[in-house]
Amino acid sequence: FKLPSDSFKYLSWCDIEEHDVRGNQLHCPRVREGPSKEELFFRGEELTLKKRKEVTDTEKWQKKLQENWENCAELNLSFQDLGDLYQVENFKRILQRLIRVEKLWLVDNSLTDLSAIRLPRCRELNVNKNHFTSFKQLPKTPQIQHLSLAENNIRTLCGISDLRHTPLESLILKRNPCEFQERYRQLVFSSLPNLKMLDGIPKLPEDSSPPDVRFFFKMCTIL
Repeated sequence: FKLPSDSFKYLSWCDIEEHDVRGNQLHCPRVREGPSKEELFFRGEELTLKKRKEVTDTEKWQKKLQENWENCAELNLSFQDLGDLYQVENFKRILQRLIRVEKLWLVDNSLTDLSAIRLPRCRELNVNKNHFTSFKQLPKTPQIQHLSLAENNIRTLCGISDLRHTPLESLILKRNPCEFQERYRQLVFSSLPNLKMLDGIPKLPEDSSPPDVRFFFKMCTIL
């Protein structure tokens, strides 16, 4: 038994006809594309193919104008279920157009590498619950102030110094393997001298202890 909404289940918001909603008017749009023709055939849903038509160049241009990602200032693209390669490619295509976004959420999208993406105005980025293993895989964010990387797979702090030249004030690395590294907080704050808060805890005096004091505590006294 099919519901009335079944004919729309594989459509993104901009593929629905007879509306003039722009991308910058949406806070949490669905951008994940529907299955391919071959996938629909194997699922036994080939009847939905009749609803599809060839898209002309004019219609492609109209769709690009309707998406209007260039004017988005705040956007949530979390939980997009990017299970196939073509989904990831389409997702990155959209990210490359976010030249004015200031706040961006990309939570739980199984992302592994966004190093080719540049977000020139992004001040707040949330990429929790993805599959990043290194700071080198993050997008370029020269204006970043608040960065959340909780529940990824970042094992070392190698590459964190790339954020030194940004105005980063708050960083969250909870539930990453690097959190268990010896002198974790001291190493992070020494790499990012402008950082004010780590994992929700403000910078403490012991987080910036001078090197000679740390060395002193490693020495032993023989009486």
